[in-house]
Amino acid sequence: MTPFKPTKCAILQSSYLPWKGYFDLINSVDYFVFYDIVQFTKNDWRNRNKIKTAQGLQWLTIPVIMKGRLDLNIDQMVCANNEWQEKHWRSISQNYSRCKYFAEYKNVFEKFYQDNQSLQLTDINRLLIEKICQALAINTPLLNASDLKIEGDRNWRLISICKQVGADHYLSGPAAKSYLDEKLFKDNGITVEWMNFENYPEHQQRFPPFEHKVSVIDLIFNEGPHATEFLLSKSHSNLT
Repeated sequence: MTPFKPTKCAILQSSYLPWKGYFDLINSVDYFVFYDIVQFTKNDWRNRNKIKTAQGLQWLTIPVIMKGRLDLNIDQMVCANNEWQEKHWRSISQNYSRCKYFAEYKNVFEKFYQDNQSLQLTDINRLLIEKICQALAINTPLLNASDLKIEGDRNWRLISICKQVGADHYLSGPAAKSYLDEKLFKDNGITVEWMNFENYPEHQQRFPPFEHKVSVIDLIFNEGPHATEFLLSKSHSNLT
């Protein structure tokens, strides 16, 4: 008799060019849901990330229109323009062109930065995340929370998403421990698991000292087809 295999879901806001831990989370579940129906947080990862340079860490930031309001959801955020695309690609090219696998993966990203016409932050983030998932051979289905029926407080919202995708396990980042009601999840037939983002092995990286918390493109350009070997989800040893 084949053992019952639980269905696992993760729910997280989209980010711009996320770090490897973001893709570790996606690679650890059966369904990943973009939770962009929540408030945009300024000076966060939604519209920016870091890359490695000879001068240290450099932020790549997408300019967004705040319209004098701080209560807009992520999926309501609009970019101020498309001028940032050329600047970002120039910075990426200048700092990664000498990496071993840059030429192999260059076209995947260059095409986006040359051709993207969208001004919607959520669409930009998702498209880049999809491209990176393909580069990492991650096949987890990606869904939008906006396409589901969401109701209740923040715990019930997550529970309702899990139920709609048929998940009986919910994988969360450790930051949610401050508010997640594990008993409520358990009462609704959902087991909560926690992602552990520690003990990553170091990969090849230019410009020492080594830094884990930079965009995943650092891992891709330096390790290419071997990049997934540096994701802890390969052995699922990152769950607690």
